[in-house]
Amino acid sequence: MIRPFLFALAAAPLATAALIGANPLAAPAVAQATDPLGQVSAHLKSVNTMTASFAQTDRNGKTLTGTLTLKRPGRIRFQYQKGVPLLVVGDGKALTMIDYQVKQVSRWPIGDSPLSVLLNPSKDLSRFAKVVPSGDPKLLTVQARDPKRPEFGTITIVFSRSAAAPAGLMLRGWTVIDAQNNRSTIQLSNQAFNVAVSDKAFQWNDPRPRGPRG
Repeated sequence: MIRPFLFALAAAPLATAALIGANPLAAPAVAQATDPLGQVSAHLKSVNTMTASFAQTDRNGKTLTGTLTLKRPGRIRFQYQKGVPLLVVGDGKALTMIDYQVKQVSRWPIGDSPLSVLLNPSKDLSRFAKVVPSGDPKLLTVQARDPKRPEFGTITIVFSRSAAAPAGLMLRGWTVIDAQNNRSTIQLSNQAFNVAVSDKAFQWNDPRPRGPRG
C-alpha cells in the first residue's frame, strides 16, 4: 500500500532492486576518468529544479502514478493520481504527508528523510554513499546508508548516463527499504531539468479544521 512507502520516505534512505546500477570499471573511457560520486554530486549541484512523471510500486506489486516537482534546496512535491487522497510535500525544512481522507497531517525534518540525499546537494556523499556495481555501463547506482542512524534504512538511487543531462547523468529512480524491510520503488520518466517552478508548488491545503497552513 501507499502508506508504508510514505513512512519509508520519512524514515529510510533509498535503494533500487528493479533498477540496477553500473560498475564504473565497465563504463566507457570518459566515464572511467570521472569519480562516480563526484559526478553524482556535480549532477545534484547543477539541477536547481526538476519535474517528472513517476510510477511507484510497493512490495505487493501495486503501482500508483503521479507527478514529481523538485526545487533545491529542500523542496519536493509528490502529487498522486486522481483518486488517491494523499500528498507529500517538502518545504525546505520539513517533509509533510497530508491524508485528505482522514484529515491527518504528519511531519518530519527533511534531514530525517532519505530524500535529503536528493534535496541537499551540499551533502558529502563519500561519508555515507557508495557505488553499487553491475554489468550495465549505461547505469550508475549509488547506495546510501547512514551508519550512525541505521533505523533510517537504505537508499539506492539510479542514474543513466546521458550526455544531454546535467553533469552527464539522468535521474531514473530509486527504491526505499526501511528498517522493517518494507520496499517501494519509484521510477521516473519525462524528466525536465531547470525549468521554472513557482514556490507556490510546495504549498498545500490543510484538511484539519483549525490546523496551520503549509
